Amino acid sequence: MDLLHTEPALFTGLVFLFSLLVGSFLNVVIHRLPKMMEAEWHAQCAELRGEPMPDAPRYNLWLPRSACIKCGHQITALENVPLLSWLWLRGRCSSCGTPISARYPLVELLTALLSAAAAWKWGLSVQTLGALFLVWTLITLAFIDLDTTLLPDSLTLPLVWLGLLFNLGGHFASLPDAIIGAVAGYGVLWSVYWLFKLVTGKEGMGYGDFKLLAAIGAWLGWQMLPVTLLLSSVVGAAIGIVMIVLVKHDRRVPIPFGPYLAGGGLVALFFGADLTQAYLAQF
Repeated sequence: MDLLHTEPALFTGLVFLFSLLVGSFLNVVIHRLPKMMEAEWHAQCAELRGEPMPDAPRYNLWLPRSACIKCGHQITALENVPLLSWLWLRGRCSSCGTPISARYPLVELLTALLSAAAAWKWGLSVQTLGALFLVWTLITLAFIDLDTTLLPDSLTLPLVWLGLLFNLGGHFASLPDAIIGAVAGYGVLWSVYWLFKLVTGKEGMGYGDFKLLAAIGAWLGWQMLPVTLLLSSVVGAAIGIVMIVLVKHDRRVPIPFGPYLAGGGLVALFFGADLTQAYLAQF
């Protein structure tokens, strides 16, 4: 432990390597959690209709083993080494040659880089543990929302409560600031939702976005909400305009806001205090 304290590069490198493994697991969560939720919804609907519960093979975050979506080839241990296996296989299934999405190694690399940045910034400390958990959860939520336009309560709600518990020690914000951050984060987007609905008669965002911003406020305090909202709104609006104008994205198809909120929260985690001070210094 003393060596890790005195050698931040060593600690950062170990966190980077470990977080590659975490990123591999996050890929599993991103892929499987929405399917697990869908299966649960179907089961609940069948129960409400009085229908017998259909027999289905066990499917969770651990079972069955990962396999090729086309030929069913089960991924071996050597084929499941984060980042390296994808490069070694040249992005293809070793059995049938079906392309493997480059997003899998990208999620692993993104997880490792952001985790290493947290380890370098806070060193061997409680703050690093909290930052790692927040980073991993935000990455998971961002990609699930990108795929499904869903932000699961099973992730967002525990993230709110854990943020408040974490700040009992005032690690990222004082407890009063964290409580206000959670309430304000939820309330701001809740107000925007209802204002937009009253004006247009349409829903502009989902309830998951309220809970995600509440979680960010609970972890970082209310002071980081303006930075998070500004960055996520500007980037989200810019990308949305580009998609509509250049990519001809159908305006009736919703664009998930969760990835932008998660990105804004990550920027606020690492640079929020500096950005806020730089802005206030202008006045």
